[in-house]
Amino acid sequence: MGDLLQPWHIIVLLFVLTFFVLHVVLFWLICKKAGMSPLLSLLCLIPYCGPFIVLCILTFSNWRVIPAPQPPPYPPVQPNA
Repeated sequence: MGDLLQPWHIIVLLFVLTFFVLHVVLFWLICKKAGMSPLLSLLCLIPYCGPFIVLCILTFSNWRVIPAPQPPPYPPVQPNA
């Protein structure tokens, strides 16, 4: 009863660590695509309010991205001969 690391403790610990790593990696990619410093994703490691802070930063900031070029209209208009 007093053992600190029962087998199910290790499983829960691995699940929680995987969850945190997944959050950091996903927010890292989002911040990088938004043109911000990917290090903002490390705020997700703050329990409870970290992901909320990152989402607020992403929501209320200007994203510095280059818009994709628009393709020409399809089909191209042919001049009458």
